[in-house]
Amino acid sequence: MRELPRQLTVEQLAELFEGRTHFVELLATLDDPLQQAREVALGLSAADKKELLDAHPPIGGQATSARSAREQGTDADPEVLARLAELNAAYEQRFGFRFVVFVNGRPRREIVPLLEARLQRTREAELTTAVDELVQIALDRWSTGL
Repeated sequence: MRELPRQLTVEQLAELFEGRTHFVELLATLDDPLQQAREVALGLSAADKKELLDAHPPIGGQATSARSAREQGTDADPEVLARLAELNAAYEQRFGFRFVVFVNGRPRREIVPLLEARLQRTREAELTTAVDELVQIALDRWSTGL
């Protein structure tokens, strides 16, 4: 496991967070960016949080990077993928931003009930959870190597 870096470039952060967003550019100016990522993300405007979350690929959808494809979990069952697509659409319609979860090697079928449960939450609670999950993904990516 690698230690958290004191500095990262915009490009390195964009890879960890799936895109060059206002958040990524802000983090690149800070010492210990990954250590500060959660606090910085939670302090963003609603529009910047949406930009950050929407840069991440939908679970069960088309991955935006090879790393993301590996992380998305296994399970290519068409019924599971169809249910995830349905739930992702419902989630985005309800909350206005993309569902983000730290899959951590779980099969996609295990994400279905989690997504169903998270659809029952408030937007505020879900926004905080989604940001936390995204930061956990980036920290895991860093610790396992770029």
